[in-house]
Amino acid sequence: MRCQPPLKIMVYKWLNNNQSCLLCDEPAEQHYPLCVACEAELPWLQDGCQVCALPLPMHGMTCGQCSRRPPAFYRVEAPWYYGFPLDALISRFKYNSQWPLGNLLAQLLGRWLAHRFNEGLPRPALLLPVPLSRRRLRQRGYNQAAMLARWLTGHTDIPYTERALKRVIDTPAQQGLSARKRQRNLRQAFAVENPELIEGRHVALIDDVMTTGATAQALANLLLNAGARRVDIYCLARTAKPGSA
Repeated sequence: MRCQPPLKIMVYKWLNNNQSCLLCDEPAEQHYPLCVACEAELPWLQDGCQVCALPLPMHGMTCGQCSRRPPAFYRVEAPWYYGFPLDALISRFKYNSQWPLGNLLAQLLGRWLAHRFNEGLPRPALLLPVPLSRRRLRQRGYNQAAMLARWLTGHTDIPYTERALKRVIDTPAQQGLSARKRQRNLRQAFAVENPELIEGRHVALIDDVMTTGATAQALANLLLNAGARRVDIYCLARTAKPGSA
């Protein structure tokens, strides 16, 4: 008696299995576990600074900070601003090891980047996750930026490496610090481990959230000084300016 269905039937059923939305548990009816209604409710970043993606009231503007002092990175690509329910999804992925949520967000970011590449955004040659300190890596057990970069490679066909950058100083957590204190906190915190990997290349830094941009600025300066041709920032979300809606 054959109690197992043929392998081809199993694969066919798996490929056509309707997924449930990871937010509302209703049928997703899409190729990824997110229904149309929940996807529309995400805080999509409609208008942001053309350089750092800071949320702004109008399209095509550059924020005052980037106008006065252009950053070392060329531009930031972020599909969303840091608001509900995305903030909860990122926190659950980052601090509670809910990796399916991170995988979903990486897939959506990959779709966003594919759209931007079709619009003319230059493709980088390499994805570089923001490195985590050894102590924090031991505590958390994983680097969320590295996981996002690995998943993004599968969705964009852009290779990633964790061997180009390392964190050499275990600085205090950035959360809750002002922009100036964040910059001071990150002085000499990073190092380029293998400069031959980035020399003359267009690279993109991968992180979950960009707040003041201090980490992005420090790493972009470091990469450019080590020979990188261009540095972009790809992240899930950009925070708004303190005090703004």
